[in-house]
Amino acid sequence: MAGTKVLRSLLHELRQASPNGCIKDSLAARYILAQYKKFATTEQQFCKARNEATFLGQTYLTYLASQRRYLELYKEYHGRGERSVRDTADLVGFKLPSDPK
Repeated sequence: MAGTKVLRSLLHELRQASPNGCIKDSLAARYILAQYKKFATTEQQFCKARNEATFLGQTYLTYLASQRRYLELYKEYHGRGERSVRDTADLVGFKLPSDPK
């Protein structure tokens, strides 16, 4: 992933994690943007720190995406007490046999 794609993806994940969906006043977003500006290079420069910053950005992106997915799965599958047989079958993708009457 190129640096710009990582930056956009990071900001997208921060928006997803934000309670109101706005990162305008987010300290994390400001820090990330400052770091990307700090390690900005031209095509004529070679900067090892730039590659390290991109790797670190990808690492944070993986962490944020994993946290979001974990919370989604936790909300979906966390026990809410007893479930009926039909609810359990629906949860795992099975169909109950129908009663031929």
